[in-house]
Amino acid sequence: MKYEQLARDILELVGGKENVSALTHCVTRLRFKLKDESVAKTEELNKLKGVVTVRQSGGQYQVVIGNHVSEVYKDVCTVGNIATGDSSSDDSGGEKGSPLAQFIDMISNVFIPVLGLLAATGMIKGLTVLATSMGWLSTDSGTYHILNAAGDGLFYFLPVFLGYTAMKKFGGTPFIGMAIAVSLLHPAMSDATAGEPLYTLFAGTIFESPVYITFLGIPVILMNYAQTVIPIVLASYVAAKFEKFCRKTIPSVVRSFLTPFATVLVIVPLTFLFIGPMATWAGDLLGAGALWLHNLSPIVLGVLLGGLWQVLVIFGIHWGLVPIAILNLATQGYCPVMTLQFGASFAQIAAVLVVIMKTKDTEVRALGIPAFISGIFGVTEPAIYGITLPRKKPFIASCIGSAIGGGIMGFFGTQLFAFGGMGIFGFPTRINPETGIDMAWWGAVIAVVVSMVVTFILTWIMYKEDASEEKVTEAPKFEAKPNRQQEVYSPINGTVVELSDVSDPVFGKEVMGKGIAIQPKEGRVVSPINGTIATVFKTKHAIGLIDENGAEILIHVGIDTVQLDGEHFTAYVKEGDTVKVGDLLVEFDIEEIHAAGYETITPVIVTNTANYVDILSTIKGAVSEKEKLMTIIG
Repeated sequence: MKYEQLARDILELVGGKENVSALTHCVTRLRFKLKDESVAKTEELNKLKGVVTVRQSGGQYQVVIGNHVSEVYKDVCTVGNIATGDSSSDDSGGEKGSPLAQFIDMISNVFIPVLGLLAATGMIKGLTVLATSMGWLSTDSGTYHILNAAGDGLFYFLPVFLGYTAMKKFGGTPFIGMAIAVSLLHPAMSDATAGEPLYTLFAGTIFESPVYITFLGIPVILMNYAQTVIPIVLASYVAAKFEKFCRKTIPSVVRSFLTPFATVLVIVPLTFLFIGPMATWAGDLLGAGALWLHNLSPIVLGVLLGGLWQVLVIFGIHWGLVPIAILNLATQGYCPVMTLQFGASFAQIAAVLVVIMKTKDTEVRALGIPAFISGIFGVTEPAIYGITLPRKKPFIASCIGSAIGGGIMGFFGTQLFAFGGMGIFGFPTRINPETGIDMAWWGAVIAVVVSMVVTFILTWIMYKEDASEEKVTEAPKFEAKPNRQQEVYSPINGTVVELSDVSDPVFGKEVMGKGIAIQPKEGRVVSPINGTIATVFKTKHAIGLIDENGAEILIHVGIDTVQLDGEHFTAYVKEGDTVKVGDLLVEFDIEEIHAAGYETITPVIVTNTANYVDILSTIKGAVSEKEKLMTIIG
């Protein structure tokens, strides 16, 4: 809990955890979906030490933190009892927003979880191409084949990963999305195209398609779904809706296996017959449109995209171009569009360098140096929000430098041959696997150098330090309230289980705090302490309490039972209620929850563990309600 106080301050200023519908994070920012954004105190958040800036875009309330955002995210989830990785679904309760906001929200939630890995494997692929181009590695060697598999494998099987993230976003079971994806990639479907086609559909049009197999007499247009994006995302959306319908209509006694059975049985053929071909054609048209725009004038497009890229980043809408890059890489083997913004991060660090050199403010320099370093590796949000944008002129200079760099890359025909590889790691991803280091690659080098030089000169001329620049005030330090030794009593009749044996790593690895778990024998939860109800989750599967001495207790019935949306749970308390040991909090139906395919093991966690010396289990084996369960050492 290194950032516990910062996490508490952020939660308080966004309107409290009760105002949070969903929370996820990307490379540098916390992405909240708030029930009411007007409640959040944006101005105070902007001044909070540890927060770079705040942006409201794409239906999300984005709190920019910097490179350590993942650590802050975990602490926010811990202090707010928010499930980690919860990007929520359509049922999150937040406002839907405009169609553009919904699109950006969908793209960010589907792609963000795999972007880091895509960048990593893209770097491996780029470095492998560099090694072969320089003659350091033969394409016939085993070393090459293994490195090539490491760099290409994720991209080839990308639909499987997107099946997981898309189903999670749309509120379905992620493994069903993966099952649909692996069906699309099954080698038997590729083998089916051997030999002569039965007949051809849409002959003479751009959609001309040979038919090799049929399904119940209906012609199947076979496509290559490896490396694709749109088909699995659309299939997952339809699958999530159909799965919800099945869960509501199939009897609970057979729901756990009939729901995935029916979903896969219906959606896989539907995807092969309709969703896949239509989505593939739509993707081809989208990619062709991007290439047409590039071919119309690559220099003009380079100037526009290079100059506007950082503005797109500010509003978080640059994610909308990610699918286009993946589509072009899959269909063409290269992307001439997403490469044009390559000089933007280098222009940013040039502007930051000038500010560092000119400033007399040690605090600005202390912020600028790590922003400069992270910008070298392509993470520019700390530079944008912390240094250049607040001072305006350095930001404008960087946009001008990036625009000139984009035009230069358009002139030289620089291409992107592997996804990922930000900052200096982006150079290998722009090496053509066929021709090696050519003038197009040197065009990227020239563009980056020019972007930096132009930005440096313009910033040096335009920027003068303002003596009245407001300094960020230091947040007050958190002082833990001293506590005596106190007892926590069992909220459930059942069997005590070590927390490390819980399958969910959020609990098993004590991310939420120390505690114990109980395998229930009876479907009721009573209060383990004398205190107050802090939180009753809308799905009723989890209760947060605060005892008289300040200990924060979380009782979480089952694993992933949030997916049941409150079904089989009945709550008898609400937030703010005062309770005593033994008061009934929640009842749940063990058999129905098991039939739905979920565990009922119940972690009992002290979420503010960091405030105490230790949390000790006082019992093993069978335990009854109101029997001593844990001792908190203050």
